[in-house]
Amino acid sequence: MGRLRIVRLCDEQGRIVEPALLAAAFPVHRQLRPMLPESGADYVAKMGRICSYGARLIAALDDGDKVVALGLYRVYENTYEDMRLYVDDLVTDEAVRSQGVGSLMLDWCETEARALGCGFLVLDSGTWRTAAHKLYLRHGFVISSFHFTKPLQ
Repeated sequence: MGRLRIVRLCDEQGRIVEPALLAAAFPVHRQLRPMLPESGADYVAKMGRICSYGARLIAALDDGDKVVALGLYRVYENTYEDMRLYVDDLVTDEAVRSQGVGSLMLDWCETEARALGCGFLVLDSGTWRTAAHKLYLRHGFVISSFHFTKPLQ
């Protein structure tokens, strides 16, 4: 894999600043979240709403400016870890997995968390995503809790 760079897709106020790159990230993001809208326009609108609520988006671009990974995160304070950077979504395009892109994204998130004064970098991962779990464990993450969900619909 050639040189990669990470680009912010929204600003600190949650406004999308790279709409073309966000649209280009759509097929990569759906590899992790197939339940996202099927239309690229609906996807961009949804991500705009999510960012307006405090989430932030980054993308990793290859040397041809193709989106090869996407990260969605938010920074907030809670009662048990104080300031934390929580990674909602981290996905690398299937075509370039196991080539260091996920590590680059995690390293970027860790640097961002430290710069923002966070004491923790946190994420959840589906139980079936064992390859991702290996990456997270290599990066010093520990399994600290169970995540419970109750559908309301």
